[in-house]
Amino acid sequence: MPDFERSLGNAQTLWTELSALEFEALEQASGYATVIRFRLHNEQIRSGDVLVVLDGPEVRFHGMITSVDDEGWAAAADRRGSTIPAGVH
Repeated sequence: MPDFERSLGNAQTLWTELSALEFEALEQASGYATVIRFRLHNEQIRSGDVLVVLDGPEVRFHGMITSVDDEGWAAAADRRGSTIPAGVH
């Protein structure tokens, strides 16, 4: 079996409500946060997992978690469909 097949695992999906998300925009486009840094409260989440941010029934951000640091912060990117406002929240 090729190495890449042995190293693949199952990605997890982390979801949260926009009102509960503590984040800052690292990159933005047209006033929307496309890359965010957010407080991570689940130690089992890793780079490669997925972040989904909901506002009621509406998906406002759906992107790949690109990094997790040792201080409890992570970054995620949604460069095509984010509708969360840029800034610090």
